[in-house]
Amino acid sequence: MAIVGLANTADDLLRQHGKTRGAVDDDDDYCLKGVRHLSDAGITRLPGRYVLPACDRPGRSVGAAAGDTPASARVKLPVVDLARLRVPSERDGVLRTLYAACRDYGFFHLVNHGVGAESVAAMLGVAARFFELPFPERARYMSPDVRAPVRYGTSFNQANDAVLCWRDFLKLSCAPPLRDVVPSWPDSPADLRDVAAAYAEASRRVFVEVVGAAMEAMGIRGAEDGVMEELTSAGSQMMTVNCYPACPQPELTLGMPPHSDYGFLTLVLQDEVEGLQVMHDGEWLTVDPVPGSFVVNVGDHFEIYSNGRYKSVLHRVRVNSTRPRISVASFHRVGAQRVVGPAPELIDEERGSEPRRYMDTDFATFLAYLASAEGKHKNFLQSRRLD
Repeated sequence: MAIVGLANTADDLLRQHGKTRGAVDDDDDYCLKGVRHLSDAGITRLPGRYVLPACDRPGRSVGAAAGDTPASARVKLPVVDLARLRVPSERDGVLRTLYAACRDYGFFHLVNHGVGAESVAAMLGVAARFFELPFPERARYMSPDVRAPVRYGTSFNQANDAVLCWRDFLKLSCAPPLRDVVPSWPDSPADLRDVAAAYAEASRRVFVEVVGAAMEAMGIRGAEDGVMEELTSAGSQMMTVNCYPACPQPELTLGMPPHSDYGFLTLVLQDEVEGLQVMHDGEWLTVDPVPGSFVVNVGDHFEIYSNGRYKSVLHRVRVNSTRPRISVASFHRVGAQRVVGPAPELIDEERGSEPRRYMDTDFATFLAYLASAEGKHKNFLQSRRLD
């Protein structure tokens, strides 16, 4: 939304609900229209539905620009150079870096990934412009159905969240073939479909190369169970475009609660505004943004498939009081009907040297978890463990 006329628009929004500028009560309908709606209304105090219990609050606001967070609370993630991975003489060294990153952090920066700067800038730009659309335009895509191929919403799991998160999102199914789902995506901004489709294809190509390398780093080549073949040919892809507007009281809330991702790998494109935090050695650490990189993290499926060699770790998103933040997460997993368990190559139950550490799982099990849990803790992955 343009700055010109914002004040009048905000006042109109508030008057529609019998409210005044600067304060909004806990009207469910108003809050569930999303945080961009509240931000446009010019609120100066966080509605009660967004205020976390004191024990769960993040405390001092994360800085709006790099350098505002103490060095002790920051982390420089391992860096994996995809261009070097393609050089035969350097491949083994990069594979060792990749293996260590997935084992020790569950996160890494991916650089020289081959997705052009123009494509990256276009994706972030169209994402920002979508959230600037008038609310009725965005609301066309609101749905309580977590299976909906296109879904605009707010918070984390708004149907079950006891406390709402300071986040709006647009989920876009990229289920192959991509051409079949693009017509269902928003047609405004006018270039959203073309830009997002090109980006989805590019991020999928990167995923296929990286997940193959991560398998190879564990000693798996041509997986016996066909998981790699499915991931590269028919695996599911979902893109979630996130908007975290400036928040009037960021120390009281979160953009995303602590959670882990469900699938194999997630590729995150983010702007220059920091906010992503990972749990490492029992502490929440802010990830330094690396311009032009993807942040890649291991999902629950990959931890299960690796039989615990790779770690799917808790992460969350902080917000700040001065600058909005945009990110685009590309989630990759096997098909909904596929059952995932530890790779046969990584277990040796007869000798007991490598026992199976996880139960098998599928998407239906995960959806049942989503319907019953608030996503506050890592209960789903813990429920799959055998030890």
